Amino acid sequence: MEQLASESISLLAKPSRDRDGQRLGSFGAVFIMLKSALGAGLLNFPWAFARAGGIRYAVAVEMLCVIFLISALVILGYSSSISGQSSYQAVVQDLCGPVVGKLCAIFFVFNLFMISVAFLVILADQLQKLSESIYELIHGSSESEMSHHWYTDQRFTLFILCFFLILPLSIPKEIWTQKYTSVLGTLAATYLTVAVTVKYYIRAESEHSLSPVYSSGSSSWAPVFSVIPTICYGFQCHEASIAIYSSLENKTLSHWVLISSVSIFFCTVLYSLTGIYGYLTFGKNVAADILMSYSGDDVIIIIARLLFGVSIITIYPIVLLLGRSVIQAPLLCLRGKHIIVTPSFENFTRLALTLAWVVTTLLIAVSVPDISKVISVIGGISALFIFIFPGLCLILAMQSQPVSPTLRWALIAWGVIMLLCGSFIFGQSTSIAVMQILNKT
Repeated sequence: MEQLASESISLLAKPSRDRDGQRLGSFGAVFIMLKSALGAGLLNFPWAFARAGGIRYAVAVEMLCVIFLISALVILGYSSSISGQSSYQAVVQDLCGPVVGKLCAIFFVFNLFMISVAFLVILADQLQKLSESIYELIHGSSESEMSHHWYTDQRFTLFILCFFLILPLSIPKEIWTQKYTSVLGTLAATYLTVAVTVKYYIRAESEHSLSPVYSSGSSSWAPVFSVIPTICYGFQCHEASIAIYSSLENKTLSHWVLISSVSIFFCTVLYSLTGIYGYLTFGKNVAADILMSYSGDDVIIIIARLLFGVSIITIYPIVLLLGRSVIQAPLLCLRGKHIIVTPSFENFTRLALTLAWVVTTLLIAVSVPDISKVISVIGGISALFIFIFPGLCLILAMQSQPVSPTLRWALIAWGVIMLLCGSFIFGQSTSIAVMQILNKT
């Protein structure tokens, strides 16, 4: 009975190629990767550039991180191919053992859950500023004179968006279904980069604009390295990488390297342009959310807020899908020990988990709007999935794979470097976040 149940679970967990022929092509894979990475971090890059001591230092750190980012994606694709697993935590468990696999699953769900909460908080903030800006633009008065009704409350609007847009988009099982909304979300996020760039040149031509104060550089490397968690948080598409790789039509490693490189390249261009021109526009006074630095009645920025809200709405379902799959797997296994897992049971658990995830994150987002102290930990946790777990997978994979001794030791050395870098980033960012929490309480 257990063997039959295991087979039924495996059948339900397989990608949908055998059932409906739907698989990811290169175009769809690139856009899902882009949408997974182009999230809330885009708003923080100008602030990170200022904190790092200027463009030169920030770009240097960013380029260094890009090497590790692409390397980790390639390692994860390779690890998935040799293990035969189709999810991040399953690959880690297969290569690193059950203890590390369970630890990975716990951090995986926690990280994605907190990212989901952060997305809703950011979406609520954008909705509030958007309503205030539109009111000021139409009536010519400040938001303090705006009539406050239940239907103008951003919490009500957030509730409507969650249950009529985000929830339906989050129900599908396979990640390939997100390729269409990912195109829309990527284009919406790209507008922010275009808006920040255009506003710099418009501001530069204005005679009434004040000259921003720029950083004269950094006297130590500590501030420079402190922005690495922000960069990791911004480029965080690694949790989705194995699910994307497993859904590809062409799962050769060379094809995956191409997809990873193209995705990270476009992300780097968009993040760099946003960081550079946002910093050049406002200098050291740039806000942590770049949109907060602009005037509320600016039409270009109003559109940017609206489209960035669209971007958040399209990325939330991807994060939910990944987190839900980790929680659903043991439920199916537990059911499979006693009875055959049917498609109807899988559908029921998927719908229930999706609804519970959306409701819980929504309640936290509206009741605890200021979660900056908790969210500050996310950048450090992302180092686990970009550096530490890929490094472990590479080291342990080299113990059994038939490669030349020279290549084996070179790859093991690279895995050790990733482990050390990840441990440093995770330890530094987590300790700083904890000290900030303790100092503010």
